[in-house]
Amino acid sequence: MADQFTTGPIPSFDQPEPEPREECGVFGVWAPGEEVAKLTYYGLYALQHRGQEAAGISVADGHQIVVFKDLGLVSQVFDEQVLSSLRGHVAVGHCRYSTTGSTTWENAQPTFRTTATGSGLSLGHNGNLVNTAELRDRATALGVTSRNGATTDSDIMTALLAASAADKGLEQAALEVLPTIRGAYCLVFSDESTLYAARDPHGVRPLVLGRLERGWVVASETAALDIVGASFVREVEPGELIAIDTDGLRSSRFASPEPKGCLFEYVYLARPDTSISGRSVHATRVEIGRRLAVEHPVEADLVVPVPESGTPAAIGYAQGSGIPFGTALVKNAYVGRTFIQPSQTIRQLGIRLKLNPLREVIRGKRLIVVDDSVVRGNTQRALVRMLREAGALEVHVRIASPPVQWPCFYGIDFASRAELVANGLDLDGIRRSIGADSLGYVSLEALIAASEQPKTRLCAACFTGEYPIELPDDALIGKHLLEGIEKGVAGSAAPLQPAGYGAEDALRRP
Repeated sequence: MADQFTTGPIPSFDQPEPEPREECGVFGVWAPGEEVAKLTYYGLYALQHRGQEAAGISVADGHQIVVFKDLGLVSQVFDEQVLSSLRGHVAVGHCRYSTTGSTTWENAQPTFRTTATGSGLSLGHNGNLVNTAELRDRATALGVTSRNGATTDSDIMTALLAASAADKGLEQAALEVLPTIRGAYCLVFSDESTLYAARDPHGVRPLVLGRLERGWVVASETAALDIVGASFVREVEPGELIAIDTDGLRSSRFASPEPKGCLFEYVYLARPDTSISGRSVHATRVEIGRRLAVEHPVEADLVVPVPESGTPAAIGYAQGSGIPFGTALVKNAYVGRTFIQPSQTIRQLGIRLKLNPLREVIRGKRLIVVDDSVVRGNTQRALVRMLREAGALEVHVRIASPPVQWPCFYGIDFASRAELVANGLDLDGIRRSIGADSLGYVSLEALIAASEQPKTRLCAACFTGEYPIELPDDALIGKHLLEGIEKGVAGSAAPLQPAGYGAEDALRRP
């Protein structure tokens, strides 16, 4: 059954490469009799921190799949009228930050494909693959290339699943295709009647299963279960495929689990009210702060966080040091994260727009400023200058993670290695660069201990350079890899439709 696409006006803008950017959020519902589109909307709302570039929801009613997606925040893409029109019992939702492919409407998710038999497939993906070029070659050999100009690893996965499902069904196709995919992927996908979820064998990104009174929910974080009133059941296991339909829930293994959960989820990515592997993210961040106080003590008058991500660690540092916790920076809740700004100059000005100092609290004080991480150092540099201008006598910066020295290829878009401040400077060089009186990072050992996870079950590649999933040559990896392939093969980024594939029937609002 052909899909229907609707979208609003498409803005055109380029995103800069600033502080760490999240990956994506995925959400799925199977719930006959429920307003699954609205449940998905609220689930994505809870996952908005994981991606702010685009959002989309597909709904299936047993006969067809309808996809609605656009660039923008969840609240900008959807309204009451749109959600009321998306009727069915199966929904797949996605909020995107791009780690493969540019920020275009064509790359927004859920992705959609039809099989040779006319059945539909809608898919949402959180993560990033490392054998994208290989998968692209395989899809091309099958006569399948990009749909409507899409340039994402997610679209290629969808194409391979749809091609394989034509003669064996989607569930069996997934069991055969997923073992050939390498990298980080949490998938939520559906055909016209069944909801599926899968997690890569390393479980790099979180994915959880929840229970509704009349159905099931799958989401990137437990916080998204809470907002729709679903009870947490368990995590989707690494290497597991789940299928949910009228026959109930069934689980299959497509690979042996080799857990390597992302340690940076505990530092910054996940919401503090989420739990990962049974460990509260908020409790982890408070404990990081306590350990940071032990490792890097300093005499000061006040411990202050960089809101909001530095707050739990600052609380822990105050507890561990006995120095009072205070608020020195007020955050404007209506200003987006700094990486949304279109230039370096505007981004630095944007820090002042987002955070404003409380001068009466700061004046004459020795401050310990706790932040979650340092990537380029731009944010910390601007904050130190702001605090000194507000009258701080001393500014001591404490960081609730080790130095970020390596890029992530599993779903976080850090700056390039050349841009990572910790890659080019030693500790004192970084301190001088940001203008602090002293600088201290929590140790990797303390961070791992705070997570309460075994070191062997964690990925810390951005801190150590030890990548648990083997990477290809530099030429075969990167955010714009597929765009380069398209241009190299076809002379432009124009899509080539597979044989027998119908024309794109995109409907766009005026």
